[in-house]
Parts: sequence; structure tokens; C-alpha cells
Amino acid sequence: MAQAVQEREQRVPIPGVKLLEGRRAVLQRRLVLAVTVIPFLGFAAAVYSLWGRGLSWVDAGIALFFYVFTGLGITIGFHRFFTHQSFETTPFIRGLLAIAGSMAIEGPVITWVADHRRHHAFADKEGDPHSPHLDEGPGIRGVLKGLWHAHMGWLFNDEQSSARRWAPDMLKVPALVKIDRLFPLWMALTFTLPAIAGFAITGTLSGALTAFLWGSLVRIFILHHITWSINSICHFYGKRPFDGDEFSTNNWALALVSFGESWHNNHHAFPSAAVQGIGKAQPDLSGAVITAMEKVGLARNVTRVSEKQIAAKSKTA
Repeated sequence: MAQAVQEREQRVPIPGVKLLEGRRAVLQRRLVLAVTVIPFLGFAAAVYSLWGRGLSWVDAGIALFFYVFTGLGITIGFHRFFTHQSFETTPFIRGLLAIAGSMAIEGPVITWVADHRRHHAFADKEGDPHSPHLDEGPGIRGVLKGLWHAHMGWLFNDEQSSARRWAPDMLKVPALVKIDRLFPLWMALTFTLPAIAGFAITGTLSGALTAFLWGSLVRIFILHHITWSINSICHFYGKRPFDGDEFSTNNWALALVSFGESWHNNHHAFPSAAVQGIGKAQPDLSGAVITAMEKVGLARNVTRVSEKQIAAKSKTA
């Protein structure tokens, strides 16, 4: 206990960051633990249930729908729209993106945006909330500790990014503040809606239960680890076509399941770009959806990277 207090006192103050105290810090750790452990247990139960039963088309369809809906809520909504303002849209779509991203259970929308803007401000330097490169020690042990911290260990920290410092624009939008405060409701819906859909389609309680297992727990477990892999793997392993003062990488293996977020070196080179798959053979579902939205009038002033910008930043320039 004394050592923990001493470590807190020795921390270098970071602009726009405050430390949670007492019960709030304990509550946060318990909530994070529940949100990480419960989906894992559901994933384990789902894998066990595959033997002898298999995965029904109903459960697969429900899980896929909610994975895409909440996943795009993160990639298009929380990340490219709210954090980096890479395009503009209507108030209705803005609210829908905020709700969809909230149902991924990666934190309230304003908190998520504040953390990610802080990440870009201090990328792989002191102050970055989830860098794998911040003095975790030498050798393979240090590498593993850094990857663990970047992947999910940082979620248990008692640091909190100040919304007033990192997301003041969002605090000025009453609808977003309300959606942010209603985060417990979106959590409840993300767990119950798949089960309701399963019961509505099959008419059985067992159908509701398996839909909950796959459409809620398994889907959340997979989506969380894909998102967290962008913080860990995509700051450690992959290609770096663009130089920078951080360690972001492009990782093809994660491109499809992350909806294009793993073109992370591209993203750090051009943070405000709505389309991150800017090279050949770089699939980017999120960018494709934004382009489709633009064509039907649901997105405007879409920021894209020009060939001139790419050439200027390329290592081969």
C-alpha cells in the first residue's frame, strides 16, 4: 500500500490527466475486470458448446450483425468521426454512431475520444495511455509486459483523461453528453438485444440463450481483443511505410476483422484521413462505408489523402 502511494506521488504530472482516488479507482478496476472476464467466460462456454451442437445460422447471423454494428460504431464513429473529425454527417447519424460505439462496451463515447486524442498527442511517449514501449524492462519479459500493458493492462490504471482538455468540442453537444451519461443503458442493450432477437426468431428460450452467448459475450470478447490489438500489435509488429516519431505499424492480418483499423502506420501518418487503407491491397471496410455514405448524402467534407501527401511522407520519397 505504501509503495503504491509512493509511486503515485513520484509520477510526473501529465497535462489533461487526473488520477482517480479511493472508491472511484476501485470501482473502475472492478468494472473493467467484469467487462473483460465475463465475455471471456462466455467465449469459453461457446467454444465448449460447439462440440456436439455446432453453431446455428441464427446465432452466427445475430453475432455477425452486432459485431459489424458495434464494430463500425467504434471504427467509423468513435475513431474516425468523433476523435479525428474526418467527415461531417447529420445529427441522426451522429447519434446512431455514438450509440453503436457505446454498445461495443469500450467506454463512454467522450471518455473514449479523450483517451485516443491523448494517445495521438503523446504517441509512444510518456503520457500515452497505452503504448507498449514505455520502459517495461529489457528482453522478452519487457516486451511481453509492454504488450500486455498496451493490450489491456492500461485499462486498470487509475489515470483518467480529462474531457475538458481532450474533448471540449463534444462537451458542447448536449445530445452527445446525454448519450455518454446513458452508457449503462447501452451496456444493457448490447447484452439483451441479441437474446431478444434469438427468441423472436426461434421462439424458444434455448434460442435466446445461445444468441446471448454468441451475439453478446463472444461478440464482445472478440471485438474487444481486435480493438486492443491495434494498441498493442500495431505498435509493435508490421510494416512502416511512413516514418514518424512513434512505432505504429501496418498489419495486414488484422485488416479484415478490424474493418481497416490495422493500417495503423497510415493512420498515424495521416490521422484525419477517413480512408486508412491508402495503398494497394489494403482493404478498409470502414473507409468503404464512409465513401458509400458520402455518395448517398450521409457524409460530407470527407478528408482523404492525396497522392502528393503520400509521396511527401513516404520513405521512398
